[in-house]
Parts: sequence; C-alpha cells; structure tokens
Amino acid sequence: MTTSKKLWFGCFMLGIVGCATMSAANRKNITFRYLNSNGIQMHVAEQGEGPLIILCHGFPETWYSWRHQIPALAEAGFHVVAPDQRGYGKTDKPHEIEAYNIFKLTGDIIGLVNALDKKEAIIIGHDWGAPVAYYSSLLRPDIFKALVLLSVPYSPLPRGEGAVPPIQAAKTAGEANGTEFYQVTFQDPIRTEEIFDQDPRSFLTSALIGASGDAPPDSQWNPWSSPGQRQARTQSPVPSKLPDWLTEADLDFYTLQFEASGFRGGLNWYRNIDFNWLHTGFLMDAKISQPTLFIAGELDGVLKFRGDAYERLEEHVPRLSKKVIIPGEGHWIQQENPQEVNRLILEFLKELR
Repeated sequence: MTTSKKLWFGCFMLGIVGCATMSAANRKNITFRYLNSNGIQMHVAEQGEGPLIILCHGFPETWYSWRHQIPALAEAGFHVVAPDQRGYGKTDKPHEIEAYNIFKLTGDIIGLVNALDKKEAIIIGHDWGAPVAYYSSLLRPDIFKALVLLSVPYSPLPRGEGAVPPIQAAKTAGEANGTEFYQVTFQDPIRTEEIFDQDPRSFLTSALIGASGDAPPDSQWNPWSSPGQRQARTQSPVPSKLPDWLTEADLDFYTLQFEASGFRGGLNWYRNIDFNWLHTGFLMDAKISQPTLFIAGELDGVLKFRGDAYERLEEHVPRLSKKVIIPGEGHWIQQENPQEVNRLILEFLKELR
C-alpha cells in the first residue's frame, strides 16, 4: 500500500462519520499563521494532519464560517486549512478591482497548496468560495482530486451567439421589470461599502439572518428587489433575537474582522464577474471530472436564480456523488446546520477510499 493510500485508509479507520459534531474545546486546537501565495500574504486557520482539505469561504465571511467543519475534518484524519481569502480578514487586500479576478483567486489557492508543500488537495467552497473551488478544479485537476460545493452549483456560463456578460444581462433584465439584481447593486461603492463600512455589525446581522432559513417572511433575502428596497435592506434594523446558530460572540468576531478590513475587497469579487465571463471562454462547456458533492439549504435564495444549474448538475458534473437539499435551512448552510453538513462531507470522503 502506498503512503498516500495508507493516509486515506487511516482516515476512514477513525470512524469519520461519528466525528460529525465537535465541541468548542476541539475548536480551540485551531492554529493560525501567514503564508505567501501568488504575490500576497494569506492568513490561514488550520488543524490536523493527513491529506489536505482547503475550505474556501464566501461573502461576507472569513475563515470563521468554517469553525464547525475544521475540527470535525481534522478529527477525521485530515490536514484542514481555511484561509481568509484575498480581500478578507487578515489576508492582503489589494485596492485595484482587477486584482480580484478569478485567475487571481484561483492562483491564491493553488499557491497556498504549494506553500503548504502539498501536491494534492480536496477543495470545499461555499458561496463565492464555490466558484473558486470549481474553477480551481477545472484549471488544475492534477492538484484538486475531489470537490464539495455548498450553495452555488456549477454550470458553464451561457456563451455563443447572442450571449452577453452576466452583469450586463442582469441590468437589462432589471430595467425591463423595474427591479435590480443584487450583483448589479454591488457594482456601486456608494450603495455598498460606503454604507456597510459605517456600521458593519448591522449589515452583517441583516445579511446573515436575512439569507438564512430563520428569516421572517417579510425580511427574507430576495436577489431581485426594487432599487429602493435594496437600499433600505442595507440599513435594516438589528433583530431583537438571534437564531440559535448565530451567537453574539459570532457577530462580535465577524464585526471586528470587517471593522478592520472593510467590505471593498469582498465586493471587488463581484466587480469582476463580467471580466471572468469574458476571459474564460476556453472553458466553454467544460465538465468537472472530479468526484463531487453538492449541498444547499431548501430556502437558499441562490437556488432562485441558479435553479437550472442545480437541475442540470449531473450533466455538468458526471462524477457527482449526490446533491442534497437540507429542509428548512438557508444560505449559510454549514453554519445553520453544521451537524448535517459535516455528516454529508465525511460520508462523501469515506466514499473516496
């Protein structure tokens, strides 16, 4: 048996499905350091030894969104690394919009694997971390051997005659029906970071609860809203009661991170959507060849506009292990229901043996 196979076998002999829930005491074993990757300094959280797993967070989050997964996967026999991605937390934050295109973002993760002196990795991504994960898998299948996507399903973007870049298409659609897509709103600093930076805690509370499965019906996140509604929701009042999965301590952590970093870096990812579309034509109709797991919450608003990608996921990902919709949960699936997400990921990893 090769060294690589011995490592994998050892992971499964630990009874990994039983490691799906981790105590706060285990989370204290997470360590932190800085690594140089792709021309920037990345801050990473890590724990465990064994085959490498990279966890890629979304907006507006940091490594902390994986606080329930890091110890569970480490206990199962993996070396788990969750970076603050470019523009977030304690990682470098270039000012230029073009510094956040998909080639920079995937380059950061590929460089991170190299900085860790590893040759292969499993990659897991949520929200914006999902495109980083699937583009990394498409571009470097020699490195990324398996893939888990949370919330955002993979689909090649429409191209060919008559196709236009996504933000341009969303603007046209919004003008036709008097609404505005949230990604269009995010192109405008005056209506985004200039507001969010004034009161990060209020924005984070509103965003986290509004897109979750616990949002009241009248304040659920809708990707399409009138421009006036969109402005009001960026300044919505803090709710009197937090859901069970989101504590005051969690909000304290996120707030401190964004008070220090601001929101510009994360929002610049959205400002490269059309650039990414224009410059990835060489991936037209590309299929993901790696074993893949997809998980989302039943009430995740992303499924409202990526429903076709979800329905056709087997077509675009021939080695899809399964796609799972967790009832009653929303967008922040690995935080809202960490026990079930951990169980599904660990079960998938067990299949990889």
